This record gives sequence, C-alpha cells and structure tokens, in this order.
Amino acid sequence: MRTVLDAKPEGKRVLVRNDFNVPLAGDRIEDDTRIRAALPTIEALIDRGARSVALCSHLGRPRGHDPTLSLAPVAARVAELLGLPVPLLPDCVGVEIPDGVCVLENVRFHAEEEPNDPAFAARLAAPFDLYVNDAFGAAHRAHASTEGVARLLPAYAGLLLEKEVRILTGLLSDPERPFLAIVGGAKVSSKIDVVRSLIAKADAVAIGGGMANTFLAATGHEVGTSLREPDKEDDARTILRAAKDREIDLILPSDVVCAPSIGAAAGSVYDVDHVPPDQTIVDVGPLTLEEYERAIRTAKTILWNGPVGVFESAAFAAGTRRVAQLLAASSATTVVGGGESVQAVQQAGLAKRMTHVSTGGGAALELLEGKTLPGVAAIPA
Repeated sequence: MRTVLDAKPEGKRVLVRNDFNVPLAGDRIEDDTRIRAALPTIEALIDRGARSVALCSHLGRPRGHDPTLSLAPVAARVAELLGLPVPLLPDCVGVEIPDGVCVLENVRFHAEEEPNDPAFAARLAAPFDLYVNDAFGAAHRAHASTEGVARLLPAYAGLLLEKEVRILTGLLSDPERPFLAIVGGAKVSSKIDVVRSLIAKADAVAIGGGMANTFLAATGHEVGTSLREPDKEDDARTILRAAKDREIDLILPSDVVCAPSIGAAAGSVYDVDHVPPDQTIVDVGPLTLEEYERAIRTAKTILWNGPVGVFESAAFAAGTRRVAQLLAASSATTVVGGGESVQAVQQAGLAKRMTHVSTGGGAALELLEGKTLPGVAAIPA
C-alpha cells in the first residue's frame, strides 16, 4: 500500500478515516488508546503542510442522530493531545471544512454509511482533495467512509493501518520461529477460521477460554455445565488431526478452575479428567499455565488473541493476567490482538512491554484468517 508518507498534502484538504470507537462513561473517555494511536498520521499531515485535516469516525451503533454517541469527547481529547484547537463539526457531510484540524460528527448518524451508499460516499468526499484510511479497526467493513470514498479520492494508508497490516500479515508469512499462537475467547465458532489458519502456520497453538471446552468435549472429556458448542466438535476434531498431521503442539488445558457458575466468588482446581458434572470451567489451572510458560519461553514469535478464562470476572482472571505477565517477560516478538486480551495487558500496565498491541478486533481476526480487508484493498499500491 502507498502510505500518507507518499502523499503530497501541502495546501490540500485531507479526509482521514480514524477508528475513534472508544469506550465512554457518559461523556468521559475510559480508554484513549485508539486516539493516541492515530496521532502519528495526523501529525504527519500537519507537518507536511495539509491545509485541513478532517477526522472522520463512527462511535457505537446509533440509530439516527444520537447525542450520547457524539464525537464531542473525542474532539476534546484530540485537541488536548495535539495542543491545538480541534472543533467538532455538526455533521460529516454538507458542512464547511475549516483550516486546521477538525473532527466530523459521527458518520454512522447517517444510515447510508454502512451499506456503502455511492451518493453518500460522494457527499462525504466532495470537500476534500485526498483520503487517508487509518482506521484498521474498521478496515474489514466495506462502508462509505472506509471503502466508498477511497474509490473517489486519491487514497493512502495511514501509519497505523500500514503498521497493523504489515505486522499481522508478517506473522503468517515470515515469523521468526518457533512461532506460538495462544487463542482464547468464548466460542470456537467465532475463531474457527483463525485457528485453522494458525494450525497451518504456527509451530505450536495453545487453546484456552470457553472455546477450549468444545475441544475437550470433542476428545471425550467431561466439561460439566461449561459453555461449549456441540455442533463444532467435528471441527475441533478436524483441527486436532491437522495439528497431528503437521506434527505441531496443540496445547489444550490439562487442568482447569471450576465453579458452580461464572458468578461465583471463587473456584477449585480440577484435572480435566475429573471435572464435576455440576461445575463450570472458568479458567485454566496452574499446570496448564506451566505448559504455557514452557512454550512461551522457547518461542521467538508469539501471537495472543483472546482471554483464557472468564476474564470479565475478577475471580477468574488470574490465568489471563498470568499470560500477559509471561508475554511481557518474554524476549520474543509479542503481538496482542482481540478486545479482552488487549484489555488484560492494558489493565496490568504491560502494554508497552509488548511488541505490538493491535487496535483492531474483527479486522485483526479476518486478516489472520487470510482474508482481504475491503478498506485495505481499496488503497492502491
């Protein structure tokens, strides 16, 4: 992809698609990671003489105009970080674009955005000379602001988008080996294609979280009242056979923490051969974490996507926190993607000790599956 550094923005009006879909508590931003990650591209355009830099994003899933999903808090935070006035414009189309940096109001206030309506894309593009896509977290969506506008204006990748694509595709094409993938999360169904892709590329794959229950059940283990997907057990067995055929390690939990429910205050450790039928698996156990540690210690490249326990409960977040600590202590190239695994390293204060923490959830998964992202494909080489 050509990037913003290949553009000539001097004296021009530039539309930048960002991913400012940040968590809010009222009008307070709880995590500004995605805003900070956008700054290098914004600053590059300012430094290279752009007349106007208009920042465009969605926030949430509004049905029409929703004041609670206004980008006003984002505009205020961008202004603080840049040390410049950054007004919020009342709309993303049909407004006069001022010189300097501004934020356009939530693009999803318009129903035409998500179906990639050509007329809406034309209205969005009309005031601008150049387009820069820096919204990796939305690059898997063929929306008007991520794909449609790129067909109408000279289009470039932002520095964040380029970095995300380069690092994540590099994991699959040319990782330093041994390459370890740790995959967690609730359901096999949401990550089945990712696991298949990683089985074909990695030297070892560790599976935890709720999705491990389906693999355990597929191998004849009792999983009690745990979340599992019986209709995906054949897929799990196929993946296990593929790992065996490739002669790679596929690490399933050997012991687990179980509790009466995910709302319980504490749990007990059981070997996977002795999970009580009235208990729920809520985390990986200490022996499993030792297996993870051995794999992490020998790996040169590590991808982590998804928690290995019921991370939203503090009582059952220990395994996920331990994985974050092990990666932080590793000398390997460490890449973290997926909402809750990213949240884990941030809450532990360990994000800066990772090689790369992805800003994209669904986009990262689709890239790791080997899919082409519409927002990336629209940018010329």
